[in-house]
Amino acid sequence: MSSNIAHAIDVRQLSKDYSIQKSAPKWWGAGGSFTQFEALKDISFRVVPGEVVGIVGRNGAGKSTLLKILTRITPPTRGEADLRGRVGSLLEVGTGFHPELTGRENIFLNGCILGMRRSEIRSEFDAIVAFAGVESFLDTPVKRYSSGMYVRLAFAVAAHLKSEILLVDEVLAVGDVEFQKRCLGKMRDVAGSGRTVLFVSHHMQSVATLCSRLLVLEGGKLFHDGAVQVGIERYMAGLKAAVNRSLSDEQRSGTGELRVVSANFSKEFFQCAEEKVLHFTLEKLKPIFGRFFVSLQLVDSMGTVVLQCDSRFLDGWFDPERDLEMEFRFSSPWLKPGSYHVDIFLCSSGILDQCEHAAGFEVLPIFPYPAATNAEAVAHGVVFADFQIRSTSSCADSLQMGCATQQ
Repeated sequence: MSSNIAHAIDVRQLSKDYSIQKSAPKWWGAGGSFTQFEALKDISFRVVPGEVVGIVGRNGAGKSTLLKILTRITPPTRGEADLRGRVGSLLEVGTGFHPELTGRENIFLNGCILGMRRSEIRSEFDAIVAFAGVESFLDTPVKRYSSGMYVRLAFAVAAHLKSEILLVDEVLAVGDVEFQKRCLGKMRDVAGSGRTVLFVSHHMQSVATLCSRLLVLEGGKLFHDGAVQVGIERYMAGLKAAVNRSLSDEQRSGTGELRVVSANFSKEFFQCAEEKVLHFTLEKLKPIFGRFFVSLQLVDSMGTVVLQCDSRFLDGWFDPERDLEMEFRFSSPWLKPGSYHVDIFLCSSGILDQCEHAAGFEVLPIFPYPAATNAEAVAHGVVFADFQIRSTSSCADSLQMGCATQQ
């Protein structure tokens, strides 16, 4: 154990191995065949009190595994990690909640787990309830909460209770836009309050806004530890390389009955309002019981999921015996200039294949509007809109203009 008390978090040569079954046992009691998967490989870093450190990396890079070791959910295979101070965490929806207890009881339970006095919890109780917006359901068991209610209360508890160290994993990816904005505002308050924060996110804008230092994980290794902007640039470069290698990734997530084996957009460059077309091919590797559906996520260069298009909305269920050549088309919303990639999920009762960065394209800086304007008119928002602004006065002409929809 380190005797250096200057560090809130001290991680030394941390590794985590998992045994993955390669083949099923031939009969009950037989062992089958296993292989070792290194989720973390010799990770070392230190965080001083009050520092806000971002952690980024592709799915499977080891981010969540690292946080689970730091919160003592899972033990490391090798190495050590010391955390000095009360630790609050939000790793998954409702982590640390007891489903049979009410919202009120879970607030006090989480506070007790953190080592807080009842008076301390009471002092923050009203703020937690107001932030979560669950006043009418405080005395309802949380097992009856919707996922949105669950995550609002879980975030409110983690952010308001006075832990010295806060570990947050992708909380801003959950909930509606209004809740995400409130979360980001609260995270800014936490980051400026002197608390030590480890913040995992795929959203580079949030990382750049909140963090003073960035860790980039790749394949279980610490690829970068230092300046935020330099780390973001290295992470983005890795994403571009990942588009080329993701289709050949043998260890990507999913049960593996069906796999995406090729994916290509019809062009490398599109105009903003132009229809985008993706062709992708699926290969059946093992028997599948029942039909499957396809969910695609369009992600911009900052890690924002701009669109999620799920075939179930179109009653799109597919038979793997017949539908292996697939096509995905979309023309709205109009995309802003920049780089984009698509993640493809094949699902039945669970995820059959999770192919991240399956294909990518660029949107050209050619604005889809009839009149020219300055850069200020298109500086904000995530996408462009097809809309009108006009006067309804009888003496006025209709006026069409373009601007970006706000986040």
